[in-house]
Amino acid sequence: MRMSFGLETRQKQEQRLSPRMIQSMEVLQMGEIELQERVEKEISENPTLEMDVADPTLPDEQEELVDSDQPTENETELVVDADNDASDDFERLLNMDQEFPDYFNDGPRPSTNRIEQLADRRHDTISNIASRPTSLNDDLLRQLGELQLDPRLREIAELIISSLAAEDGGYFRTSLADLLPADTPAEQMDTAGQALAVVQRLHPRGIASRDLSECLLAQVDGDHPDREDISTLIHNHLDDLRDNRLPQIARTTGMTLERIQQVTGELSKLNPKPGATFVDQNAPMVKPDIHLEQQEDGGYLVVILDTWLPRLSISKYYRQRLEDPEASREEKEYIKKKIMGSQWLIEAIEQRRTTLKRVAQAIVEYQQDFLNHGPEHINPLKMQQIADKVGVHVTTVSRAVDDKWMQTPRGFFSLKRFFGGGTVSADGEDVAYDRIRIKLQEIVDAEDKSKPHSDDELVRQLASHGMNVARRTITKYRKKMGIPSSRQRKDWTAPKQNP
Repeated sequence: MRMSFGLETRQKQEQRLSPRMIQSMEVLQMGEIELQERVEKEISENPTLEMDVADPTLPDEQEELVDSDQPTENETELVVDADNDASDDFERLLNMDQEFPDYFNDGPRPSTNRIEQLADRRHDTISNIASRPTSLNDDLLRQLGELQLDPRLREIAELIISSLAAEDGGYFRTSLADLLPADTPAEQMDTAGQALAVVQRLHPRGIASRDLSECLLAQVDGDHPDREDISTLIHNHLDDLRDNRLPQIARTTGMTLERIQQVTGELSKLNPKPGATFVDQNAPMVKPDIHLEQQEDGGYLVVILDTWLPRLSISKYYRQRLEDPEASREEKEYIKKKIMGSQWLIEAIEQRRTTLKRVAQAIVEYQQDFLNHGPEHINPLKMQQIADKVGVHVTTVSRAVDDKWMQTPRGFFSLKRFFGGGTVSADGEDVAYDRIRIKLQEIVDAEDKSKPHSDDELVRQLASHGMNVARRTITKYRKKMGIPSSRQRKDWTAPKQNP
């Protein structure tokens, strides 16, 4: 092994993503709100970037593909120095013999009134967004404030409320001893118990319970005609009810099977997670990015819904300023950097629109059976298939469909909804997993509840419909769909069907 000191030259090639490519990938993945915020931020920070507030609709020619000589998202540029790469692009842009792109604008920057118009439109959009829903803690504190309580009792009650979480169903998971300081006097522990009782009387009923039994019993009125039997089932047979062991409950309690099912029906009306109702109110609102228009020949035309995006342009004033001999070097460098940023953003938005349109159109062509006949006719589809058809990298497809939604004649769907694996059927064709799940649900709904199908029988039933699926797959799907086991689905009082 030779070791020495000295200088040497070495030539090396490496692939790196240029800043333009990074921005293009980021813009492609953005949803509507995120992209709108990005554009408005660039307009406020970049004086060379202009917008046409009066006509926010994108021109028809932007539906055409970006020049094929420009790199797409799945390509990486072979560069040695990113600064030199940007400089070369800019010199090409400022070549006096070159015809400038359409997004150069001879007019001045938009007036204050135009900028205010965009700000007003943004304000209207924000005003239409639903306000933050009341949280579990806020609602309980409001109820607590309506009660006349001793200050110390109220303080401990507020401490208990602060420990409750809607995501956990509103249960009181800690102990009063752990909630209060270690040096709390013994007499104040009685006050803490009273405070817990106060919180448990608030709505929703069952809140701040320490276990499931306490939560369910708190929701049964004292004068309920079935309270005694309901209490018996709650205290002693919750596990038996979960596993549908009704005969065992009948032997222990002396109730008939019919009586057990009647009481179980009353029990099912109770809420095991009363605090979770506050979590459901936080469902996000989404808007379609794509709309499908059905054509006379039965096909579908993809329409990108981005008219909310203002038309952007680069002011020619700043290009002329670059040619002004009186402009300082620092000023020219600043304008040069800002124009390059504007050019990259406009090209990224144009390419986003083109890529999204091509990807969506390819998805629609693959899933035309789904659109024509319903979800049970969805075809197995992988992102790599769309990437191959469009001619981009699979990561580009992944970014294009991320957080994007499509309005179809069948309803409102996420683009990711159209992708899914499949399995080989008896005749050798691929069958989408969604079709298997739909057929599985149909079989379970139609089964004899006095003798429900085991997982092995479900495998045979699906095979009779041309869907060969492993038993472990059935078990996984059944659990994911919330379908109980055959023992749990058994109706002990149902009459047996004739074979």
